[in-house]
Amino acid sequence: MATVQRTESDPARTVAEARRAFFVMFAFLCTVWALQLANWLGDYALTLDFGIRSHRPERLPDVLAAPLLHVNWQHVESNSGPLFVFGFLAAYRGVKKFLGLTLLVALTSGAAVWLFESEQMVTVGASGLIYGYFGYVVLRGVIDRNLIDSLVGLVMAASFAYILTTAVPGTPGVSWLGHLGGLVGGLLGAWLLRDRGARTVRAGATDAGPAADTGPGSAAAVAARGAAAPGTPPESPRAALLKELDDLGL
Repeated sequence: MATVQRTESDPARTVAEARRAFFVMFAFLCTVWALQLANWLGDYALTLDFGIRSHRPERLPDVLAAPLLHVNWQHVESNSGPLFVFGFLAAYRGVKKFLGLTLLVALTSGAAVWLFESEQMVTVGASGLIYGYFGYVVLRGVIDRNLIDSLVGLVMAASFAYILTTAVPGTPGVSWLGHLGGLVGGLLGAWLLRDRGARTVRAGATDAGPAADTGPGSAAAVAARGAAAPGTPPESPRAALLKELDDLGL
């Protein structure tokens, strides 16, 4: 029985996913800025109420809320550009996969802060997500063996490698723990959410899919022609050649 390799490299689908990724990130940024406005109007009560406070079990759910909050306008402004760029690059191959990545990075970044940060600190900000998206974009192409994604990752790594200096111990004024936890989550996500590769479709199956090659010269067509009815005399080589040329329109 013949087998046919089916790939998912459909340009139209890629463009559609990229468009969807753009609007998802635009909506994400609008949400962040709307919350910043509400936070500012409320004298930053949201930061205190939903920021991550370490070692307190009742504050564990805040690891999902903290990335949406910031401590001032300068904080949200500095995060918005990198968040959109890295978020879009992480999402344009598939929004569903991106949402899973976002959840994973929020958990790893928040867990690092909750476990190891000082109890006197309140931590908020989207920088943990930024580092997670960065790590994912840099490593994804290598794991998936995708040339375009590998080149994108190389460019991003060369252009923004300096941000890794704020993911090491002792960086003043920032939560290096949140940065490091987010980076680890992004690298882990590149492996867990990797492309599983081309699927194999067997000729004669009920769902061969539109991408299966069923042309006259394909393996499936040749196999079908080879399955002659019982008792039918075999074709001569010359007759088979003439039939093949006729099928090809020659």
